[in-house]
Amino acid sequence: QVQLVESGGGLVQAGGSLRLSCAASGRTFSRYTMGWFRQAPGKEREFVAAIIRYGYTTYYADSVKGRFTASRDNAKNTVYLQMNSLKLEDTAVYYCAAASFGTRWTIHTEYDYWGQGTQVTVSS
Repeated sequence: QVQLVESGGGLVQAGGSLRLSCAASGRTFSRYTMGWFRQAPGKEREFVAAIIRYGYTTYYADSVKGRFTASRDNAKNTVYLQMNSLKLEDTAVYYCAAASFGTRWTIHTEYDYWGQGTQVTVSS
């Protein structure tokens, strides 16, 4: 069982930056692929980024590529999402998730554990 707790959300002006953190419980954090998803009101949950188990390979949605950076610190059981050049359309609740065995990183059903989410609001 893995428990995930996100933090770092908030209100930021367009063009600004935020860094989200996701702290995980458990002693085998490095074996999980960690994903970031977001969900805006009235929209489906969408993939943002993933950082693959054991290593540091990352994948990004086209909409955030070049602006967002996912990273992980296995010693601290924490994954991060650095978000730069934020846009109004980045406003959403952001969730981190952990996948034990899944390989389709962009599909939310591949993930076994989810955090409670943190709100990111980008204002003009």
